[in-house]
Amino acid sequence: MTATNPATSITLPDHTQLPESDGTFVSQSLAGVPPVVRTGAKNFQEHPQSILITESVKPVLQKRHPDGQYCIGQDSGIYWRITDPPERGAEAPDWFYVPNVPPTLNGQMRRSYVLWQEHIAPLIVLEFVSGDGSEERDKTPWKGKFWIYEQVIHPAFYGIYEVNKASVEMYHIIEEQYQLLPANERGHYPIAPLGVELGIWQGVYQNAELPWLRWWDLQGNLLLSGEERAEQESQRAELESQRAELERQRADRLTAQLRSLGVEPEF
Repeated sequence: MTATNPATSITLPDHTQLPESDGTFVSQSLAGVPPVVRTGAKNFQEHPQSILITESVKPVLQKRHPDGQYCIGQDSGIYWRITDPPERGAEAPDWFYVPNVPPTLNGQMRRSYVLWQEHIAPLIVLEFVSGDGSEERDKTPWKGKFWIYEQVIHPAFYGIYEVNKASVEMYHIIEEQYQLLPANERGHYPIAPLGVELGIWQGVYQNAELPWLRWWDLQGNLLLSGEERAEQESQRAELESQRAELERQRADRLTAQLRSLGVEPEF
């Protein structure tokens, strides 16, 4: 990885000086030159998929990081080398999580994640396949996504999710190389450092029934989205209300029976 050389006094750019992601990976317009598009537009499934895995894992991350020291990137650039134009030196995973870094830098939200500035690699990177999957598995040195993640960025876990195949491929880095992880008895992939599993869930989310990528705990319990947690709480409150109503009706019947026997109940 490129680093500052004291002898030449090179100053490397930070996240405020590098192009950012806005759904496609785009360079800033410089000296009247139009922005350069790095990748094509996203499909309608990818944005809700990112929201789903983010909001469902947040309670886990909040317990793991009570100080709030972590960040999540969604279709945001990870800069790994200096290039011209700069966006050629970045990958923009659909989703990634980095532990033990501040959520903001100098009071600003990150425009991108700059490895030579932050030094901590993501724990997990996820790519959502929209083509044939060859881009996500490309091992071409210095160009292919798979090679860059394995050899340079070094996320401990790399997942390739294909909604059209209802599948996820999970790799774990061992001795500097990605090894394909086997699924457990539930068909999930344990992410041990987080205490969770990743797998495919067939169901309805945001009005679409699809094989969604979801988290489970290590006991096999599905981690719920915010909407699902609210619905669960609503159902729990409704059951409690029904229980209280049944108890009130039982008490009313008992009172009526006692009074029919000439006994005034004491409360």
